[in-house]
Amino acid sequence: MQVEILALRHQLAVLQARPRRRPRLGRFDRLLWVMLSRAWPQLRSALIIVKPETVIAWHLKGFRLYWRWKSRAGKSGRPSVSREVRELIRQMSSANPLWGAPRIHGELLKLGIQISEATVAKYMVRQRKPPSQTWRSFLENHVQQLVAIDFLVVPTVSFRVLYVFVVLAHHRRHAVHFNVTAHPTAEWTARQIAEAFPWDSAPRYPLHDRDCVYGKTFHQRVEEMGIREVLTAPRSLGKIRTRSVSSAPCEGSAWTTSLYSTNRPCDTF
Repeated sequence: MQVEILALRHQLAVLQARPRRRPRLGRFDRLLWVMLSRAWPQLRSALIIVKPETVIAWHLKGFRLYWRWKSRAGKSGRPSVSREVRELIRQMSSANPLWGAPRIHGELLKLGIQISEATVAKYMVRQRKPPSQTWRSFLENHVQQLVAIDFLVVPTVSFRVLYVFVVLAHHRRHAVHFNVTAHPTAEWTARQIAEAFPWDSAPRYPLHDRDCVYGKTFHQRVEEMGIREVLTAPRSLGKIRTRSVSSAPCEGSAWTTSLYSTNRPCDTF
């Protein structure tokens, strides 16, 4: 035990001697470790001198390599849509401006074309709408009744992915509610929005993207709460996120990544 304490103290001394540079061992340090190697057979287990940033960088690199290896076989991504089907969707949406994506999707299924409703909505012709107020005007007029909803992605030590659900109030820029899950669903998201705003504290406008996790169950729950959903533009880069949400992965992901890889609420950490 005394030999192990001596080795650990020497490691700390070497690391503190050059805090901003790579540690170097002198002749005295090498002589000390030669003597310790003879008196302590388990010497190699204490020879690692790294910083926390180095461990996190190793983990991120391993995370990328793991998922690159896992997706190496087969064709990744969604199957491509043929040009004929895309032209058919545009033609049907142009000839029937009152038809939405569900109606066109149903007609395509009758023709034997297997395609998702989201893909149909992607290739539909966008109809012109009357001008409305700008986004800046909307924020200025309704900032007191507006909250932002989003999911943050946190990788774990075992190369799993945790999803952090965050509800952020715009007028004060503070987190109203957050929780963690490994498998987000529409039912789970609807339950979280109900827990975030109990009784009559629900805002008027929740702002979120067009992710499929905000499904039918979520829409029914927010409608029952008297909330009118506001969706971001397709393929937007998330510029509406405030500074606190954007900086959350940098501030908390390293701590969460190092310690937790299970589905547990944040308030129990």
